[in-house]
Amino acid sequence: MALKRGTSTGALKNRKGFRPPPVSVVLLLFVLGPLVFLSARSRLSAPSAASDQKGNLNVSNKQVIDAFSIDKQELEPWTLDNFRRNHVSYSWKVDGSDSSGETNVTFSEDKMEGGSHKKDKGIKDDLLASGQSQLSPTIYARRQLREKLRERRAAELVQQDEEATVKLENAAIERSKAVDSAVLGKYNIWRRENENENSDSTVRLMRDQMIMARVYSAIAKSSNKLALHQELSNRLKESQRALGEANSDSDLHRSAPEKIKAMGQVLSKVREELYDCKVVTQKLRAMLQSADEQVRSLKKQSTFLSQLAAKTIPNGIHCLSMRLTIDYYLLPPEKRRFPRSENLENPDLYHYALFSDNVLAASVVVNSTISNAKEPEKHVLHLVTDKLNFGAMNMWFLLNPPGKATIHVENVDDFKWLNSSYCPVLRQLESAAMKDYYFKANHPTTLAAGSSNLKYRNPKYLSMLNHLRFYLPQVYPKLDKILFLDDDIVVQKDLTGLWSVDLHGMVNGAVETCGESFHRFDKYLNFSNPHIAKNFDPNACGWAYGMNIFDLKEWKVKDITGIYHRWQSMNEDRELWKLGTLPPGLLTFYQLTHPLDKSWHVLGLGYNPSIDRSEIENAAVVHYNGNMKPWLEIAMTKYRPYWTKYIKYDHPYIKNCKLSE
Repeated sequence: MALKRGTSTGALKNRKGFRPPPVSVVLLLFVLGPLVFLSARSRLSAPSAASDQKGNLNVSNKQVIDAFSIDKQELEPWTLDNFRRNHVSYSWKVDGSDSSGETNVTFSEDKMEGGSHKKDKGIKDDLLASGQSQLSPTIYARRQLREKLRERRAAELVQQDEEATVKLENAAIERSKAVDSAVLGKYNIWRRENENENSDSTVRLMRDQMIMARVYSAIAKSSNKLALHQELSNRLKESQRALGEANSDSDLHRSAPEKIKAMGQVLSKVREELYDCKVVTQKLRAMLQSADEQVRSLKKQSTFLSQLAAKTIPNGIHCLSMRLTIDYYLLPPEKRRFPRSENLENPDLYHYALFSDNVLAASVVVNSTISNAKEPEKHVLHLVTDKLNFGAMNMWFLLNPPGKATIHVENVDDFKWLNSSYCPVLRQLESAAMKDYYFKANHPTTLAAGSSNLKYRNPKYLSMLNHLRFYLPQVYPKLDKILFLDDDIVVQKDLTGLWSVDLHGMVNGAVETCGESFHRFDKYLNFSNPHIAKNFDPNACGWAYGMNIFDLKEWKVKDITGIYHRWQSMNEDRELWKLGTLPPGLLTFYQLTHPLDKSWHVLGLGYNPSIDRSEIENAAVVHYNGNMKPWLEIAMTKYRPYWTKYIKYDHPYIKNCKLSE
């Protein structure tokens, strides 16, 4: 019922029967009510603001939620170092607040043992101790999820770290395997401090002193200081005697330290009296120029002697050829024939062509070929030699037949069709100009001057045995394919696979020899000549003679011999190339050569000392092209065993001619 305006209190009291409370009760309510309210509020908020006896901060609901919110640091990419820096241990606790009111989190150094149930129990105990039992399920779940997430990430990072360590260790092991521990002169390759870079410093010091002594001796003589000149000359002779032929300190005479000391004293005295920078520089420059001239002269002489050695025949091989020739012509005619002559024109067999005047070299080619053949009875070897060695070559293979293989020896002089009217080379060799070029060679007056001309006068460039390779269809008209071999090669594997190589319509199968900038056409041919420049590419890749598979059918179709004749006739004045059979071969078989895999034919054993051993041993054929042939004394020792293994040094003929390894 609404109270009407103007109604008095007294009327109301009378109407309801209401009696007002005493004044004392009203006052008590007004005073005690707020006190009770404040006391209850203080008691409820005290646990959130007060610290417990352990010093752990009890935070409010909002503070707990904020404490578990992901901070910026946790949003960064996780790494093992970052985890270890920010989280020392999996267990942690809240340590109270600083003066700014921010909650500080410290991480205890508890051990990580004990499993996740201990951590969960610690989290729950912290929550109960904080008095926040009404929020414990939510807070506990959040903290538990965070701990599990951290555990999982930490395990992943530790695993990644271990995998990276294992990879590094494995890489280090592989690198250590590649290190050659057998280093001469060092007991441990890792002990670099034991290396003495100046192991021959005494020898070098003596040589330096002798150079300066010669310089000051010349200056003293020109300055009329005869006493100093004589003293320097005497000390120089003493140092020369002490040095001798020593190349290392261990080879020096024990008097060397005394001579060094005496020479040093003399040089110090002379330097004080005669030193002039300009004069000393002039003397040293003159000595350098003189030494350079001597080196060039010695190089020319070395080239001359190597060319001379390359074209000579050792006494032992000459003896072998003479003895075999004598015994051959003592045989009755019926004993001079080889068996299985019916195989010579059978195109279904494997045929080889070998043109040589060296009995010992030819025997190595034949022995190595048949020794490595899988079916020797299917191999036929055609040898052609000159009149001088025809008897010796026949006698050797009559005494030493190649097992079940077929062999036949012919004399190049019996090829009556090979005459000057047909062959341009023979016609050119009969000319006076060619005889003068090959035999007189501009009459060199000194040994060094003749070195460059001597290689042009090598008999192999005059022999038709060297040019017979351009007449294979004429020599073997009934054959379809033939493998050409030089006499300075060694066969190390079965070669029958070459007959099944698809030449793709080409005539010649050969191994290419060119690199990035060498063994290309411009090295062998004169591209200043318009005939060469017009028809050939100077960067075309060169290839090697020595092991070549020839398709004689395609040869005849493309008239290879006619192409050779045309280029050989144009080179009568040697304007296209100077010498040899490789340049005309490059011209003749231009764009008609199929490249073979390099493992078929490895070259350079007659001049290159740095061929990889594995490359040699994996090759089907190794070639001693160059001056250092394996039957010469100048052969490279490390390559010679590949050749000598196919020689029977206990054979009576070889022993009698004193041929040895």
